[in-house]
This record gives sequence, structure tokens and C-alpha cells, in this order.
Amino acid sequence: MSQNIKTVNAYLDGFRKNDHEQILSCLTDDIKWTVFGAFQLTGKGAYDKAIDGAPEFIDPPRLEVVRMIEQGDVVMAELTGTAKRAAGGEMRMSMAEVFVMREGKIAERRAWVIVLKENDYR
Repeated sequence: MSQNIKTVNAYLDGFRKNDHEQILSCLTDDIKWTVFGAFQLTGKGAYDKAIDGAPEFIDPPRLEVVRMIEQGDVVMAELTGTAKRAAGGEMRMSMAEVFVMREGKIAERRAWVIVLKENDYR
């Protein structure tokens, strides 16, 4: 397993536990995070504030890796996830994530999140 894949796995593990220190240790200081259709931020400080997510969600999300591939300094992951809503119920989602790596750390994270309301594809 490459260092880049190890870093992404450590990052995802930290996100599952809401472990800010573990997550931030996987990032460059100038990290750029884009969730298309939602937000974009730059820097570890802004990233740290966004880790806990929107106030309508509680607990860290459950994330499952469907597949992960690497080409050069880019790791791409297909994920499924579930997030508990503060008002009750859950949000199920399918995600595509692109991690641009620099010297074994995540320098950019680009995410596409599709909310699933009916089944595994809708």
C-alpha cells in the first residue's frame, strides 16, 4: 500500500471518529476543500471548523469505501455514507472524492455528494 493510500485511509478513519488531530495531521497547511454544490474553503483553520459538519447533523458520519484507486499524486475514492440528523432520521449518500496529494499529505480534497432518498442509486 502506498503512502498516499495510507494517508487517505488514516484521514477517513479520523473522519469516522471525528478526531480533529488525526484528520489535520493528514493535511497540508494550505489544504483546499471543495464540496461541489455546497462550499469551498482553504487552510487548516477553516478545515478544522468545518469538520463537525452542519448543525443539522450529529455524530460523525459512517463512511464505507467502495473502491479506491491511485494515479501519481491523486487518489480517488468511491464512498457510501450515512449521517444522523439532529431532528431524527438519517441522510444516506453516495460520494466521489478526489484527493490531490503533496509529499504524502492531502493538499486538496474535491468531493461530489449525492443524497440517496429511495434506494442505493436514487
